[in-house]
Amino acid sequence: MTERRTRRIVGAVERFFRLGEHKTTLRTEVLGGVTTFATMAYIIVVNPAILQYADLPVGPSTVATILTAVAGSLLMGLYANRPLAVAPYMGENAFLAFGLTALGIGWQLRLGAVFVSGVVFLVITLLRVRSWLADSISTSMKHSFAVGIGLFLAFLGLYQTGIVTSFVEGMPVPKTALIPKPDVPVKLGNLCDTRVQLAMFGFVLTAVLMCWRVKGAILLGIVVTATAGYLVGVGEAPTGVVALPFTGDYDLSPIAFQLDIVGVFRLSFLPILLTLFLMSFLDTLGTLVGVGAAGQMLDARGNFPQIERPMLVDACSCMFSALVGTSTSGAYIESAAGVREGARTGLAAVTTALLFAVALFFIPLVQPLQHLSYAYGPALIAVGVMMLGTVTRIDFNDLTEAVPAFITLAMIVFTYNIGNGLTAGLVLYPLLKVAAGRGRELNAGSVVLGLACLVYYVFGLRH
Repeated sequence: MTERRTRRIVGAVERFFRLGEHKTTLRTEVLGGVTTFATMAYIIVVNPAILQYADLPVGPSTVATILTAVAGSLLMGLYANRPLAVAPYMGENAFLAFGLTALGIGWQLRLGAVFVSGVVFLVITLLRVRSWLADSISTSMKHSFAVGIGLFLAFLGLYQTGIVTSFVEGMPVPKTALIPKPDVPVKLGNLCDTRVQLAMFGFVLTAVLMCWRVKGAILLGIVVTATAGYLVGVGEAPTGVVALPFTGDYDLSPIAFQLDIVGVFRLSFLPILLTLFLMSFLDTLGTLVGVGAAGQMLDARGNFPQIERPMLVDACSCMFSALVGTSTSGAYIESAAGVREGARTGLAAVTTALLFAVALFFIPLVQPLQHLSYAYGPALIAVGVMMLGTVTRIDFNDLTEAVPAFITLAMIVFTYNIGNGLTAGLVLYPLLKVAAGRGRELNAGSVVLGLACLVYYVFGLRH
């Protein structure tokens, strides 16, 4: 009876996910889901570590991060039937934690902006204007966004680990000095510092593991570096292994449903909403195309079939993440690792979701890693490296494409603000096209986006 029941369950699973139609097996899908989890589990450590700079408490933030991965991946698997795992995005979390710091707004308002941007994403998907908006942003500009965010994350990792530091760090200033410390940005950090040396070791180790195509290279790099730090006396051991979620330090109530939505609806917040929306939209679009190409799931025109379904999942998961208290979420490019293992259906995403659900009970085991910048900082640099490869898709031979793309990169990194880069590039793009007598290459969407971003520089709170 047990064997017969098992066969029935397996058969029901195969029919629900249409494994035969997709020429895959249950074993292959489960293996793909495990592989995807291993490659993206670092988000459990890194996301709360970044969001603590927005004053979000680490314990509840960790629970919110995992819950978002569970809910989003389950929805992707059961509704969209795609092998795409979902979790809070890298880049968007940095924008919330660092990019909005100068505005002096609380995390409740930041989460409100995440929720509203998710609603906008949902509406444009339901209205099927996704393709119109996607076509309004040139290929060069799309890839400049990814490269700029990658450089931002890499710089963030370098600075937090101490590999680079402020130029005036440690500079003595006489009491009788007539001028203040010079405003020079950064310099090489103290390479004799044990933590800096550990960070450099961690990055090299992670890079080597990635070159060897080791599954979970980033997570392994974090764990090994943290362990090495503990052995040399600059780390900390876990206080426990297992703990019940939603209780004690992992109680979600301090951040769940605490978002401020009403405060978002003011003119000065428009560029923030636009930035969050564009980042989420472009991340999702790039992930779907990238993963689809890896798994040969694109149609003859290079489009992802039934793209509205995963888009709807991303929009809903974005709203869910804000409600439980974390940053913008969506489909993860690391899903390509599972796809390369043969995953083709939503069963892989469901497997990943179940593994994240199990991780909810092992938070004490990973929580010390969130306090060790020398351990998770190299992961930021590694993610930046992976995002940088798309720079080859920027058309540097066409100045009307190259200049806005370059300004996007420069403004993101040199103003330490992702929103500044995205908006500056989108303003400059139609301006240069018109000035060069090539206004016919523009469509209504690029003009609308340019004007909306211009509002930020004329009326917004520039920072």
